[in-house]
Amino acid sequence: MNPSTPPVEVAVLGSGTSYGVPMIGCRCAVCTSSDPRDRRTRTSIWVRIANTHLLVDVSPELRLQCISNDIDAVDAVLFTHHHADHVAGIDDLRRFNWLMRGPIPCYGNQRTLDSLARMFSYAFKPAPDSPHSRPELQLFPIDSKPLTIGDATITPIPLMHGPLPILGFRFGRFAFCTDCNEIPDDSLRLLEDLAVLMLDAPLPRPHPAHFSLDEAVEMAHRIGAEHTYFTHITHHLGHEATEENLPERMSLAYDGLRFVAE
Repeated sequence: MNPSTPPVEVAVLGSGTSYGVPMIGCRCAVCTSSDPRDRRTRTSIWVRIANTHLLVDVSPELRLQCISNDIDAVDAVLFTHHHADHVAGIDDLRRFNWLMRGPIPCYGNQRTLDSLARMFSYAFKPAPDSPHSRPELQLFPIDSKPLTIGDATITPIPLMHGPLPILGFRFGRFAFCTDCNEIPDDSLRLLEDLAVLMLDAPLPRPHPAHFSLDEAVEMAHRIGAEHTYFTHITHHLGHEATEENLPERMSLAYDGLRFVAE
């Protein structure tokens, strides 16, 4: 590690796919599992770099995730894309407005920000006859150029989620690449020399917009991080049984997992 680069502390707030695990009305072995690692809220992470605290995506369970993981500071939010399981917790950012004493800057590609402004119009175009509390958010479009937020230098990683261009993010020697089934060659070059990679792997079978587990393992070998955690996991992958068959230096993420990349 470059001595001038601070370590990257990561808390996995949620590791589940869009339905979460357990799924409503499902009685499969994973949905009824007693292993707490099989209880998966929707995918989101919290990152701390020196004195800067960042959320990547805001899941529908954001309030509960923050309470469970003792998260009490968010200086900015990075959005991978606009799908509901990654943005539906946006109203819970109201509490961080109070804790941080100001609006929360939010970063994403232009399509994501346009979708947020439409989906949560009450936050961006408040109605005079509805003077209720709402999140105070500032939207900042980003592309593939690195950006600096406080103590954090962040490199956006262009990814493909089926036909939808989205973003992953690199923080020092850690990278987060959820909801993808293609990593372009130019983006692969941005993922060299990683200590920790988090990579999309919901299912044991192919999917038109996500890596299968086998595809994710192959991509993880290609990227060559010191350790890879798979995330956005469905009820088709039980934690213990899946872990037994993963290669060395690869694991399933789980809600509440914490690690430091340096």
